[in-house]
Amino acid sequence: MGVVAIMTFLASLTTGAVVLVRAAADQWQADVAREITLQVRVVSGRDIEADVGKTVAMARAFPGIAEVRPYSKDETVHLLEPWLGSGLQFNDLPIPRLIVVRIAPGATPDLGGLRRSLEQQVPGVSLDDHRSFVARMRAMSGAALLVGTAVLFLVLLATMLSVTFATRAAMVSNQPVIEVLHLIGAKDSFIAAHFQQHFLQLGLNGGLLGGGIAIALFASADLASGWFSGTAAGDQFAAMFGTFSIGALGYLAMLAQIGLVAGTTAVACRRTVGRTIDTVQ
Repeated sequence: MGVVAIMTFLASLTTGAVVLVRAAADQWQADVAREITLQVRVVSGRDIEADVGKTVAMARAFPGIAEVRPYSKDETVHLLEPWLGSGLQFNDLPIPRLIVVRIAPGATPDLGGLRRSLEQQVPGVSLDDHRSFVARMRAMSGAALLVGTAVLFLVLLATMLSVTFATRAAMVSNQPVIEVLHLIGAKDSFIAAHFQQHFLQLGLNGGLLGGGIAIALFASADLASGWFSGTAAGDQFAAMFGTFSIGALGYLAMLAQIGLVAGTTAVACRRTVGRTIDTVQ
């Protein structure tokens, strides 16, 4: 039962982690997909402030655009300070200006048309719809799902091996009882059913123990994230994992795993009994 509890706990942790990663990745994708970035580079002989103003005006007039926010020169310099350091003379550097454009909810603007219009009217402007970033988020989410599935498979395999060895040991230790049952006319299916019921109960108890601890752990983490909401550490965790809640779907998946582990235990026991019962008669 202890082995089953540990395996169920590890499987539940993996499931919860996969749910958190997928939820965070989906939220990041949704946020990024609703925004595009316009970059206005410095072009010799042109006034960059005028180019920024013209770009902003064209973006605001374009259908499907909800909000346009240009970054000032000071804000752009502030974005560069973590990499270039503070106190440098940025006035002599051809620093491009950034404009963040938010797409209206439910709208699907023609970004290709917007890109062509801007390139024709404003030299040195470029549009980034963050497709590469969204693709990486999808790849990371898919990889997390594959890893979680692989870990769950390994946990179930280890559980089956443990139950197989435990069943064989139990049959060997109960060899005199099995011989008496055969002498009084008991069928192999009757004996196997008793072993299966015993290990099903062990698997269910171990699954409830391990899965219950995992559920309590995630519920406590969700509650703790609410307590630390608004603090620096809480904001960092919220940015990475959202509310740190796996939701009803995550908890239902953990409960399903408890039943899956118990069923796997029973099936492994019955197969082992069927293959080895003749050797202990």
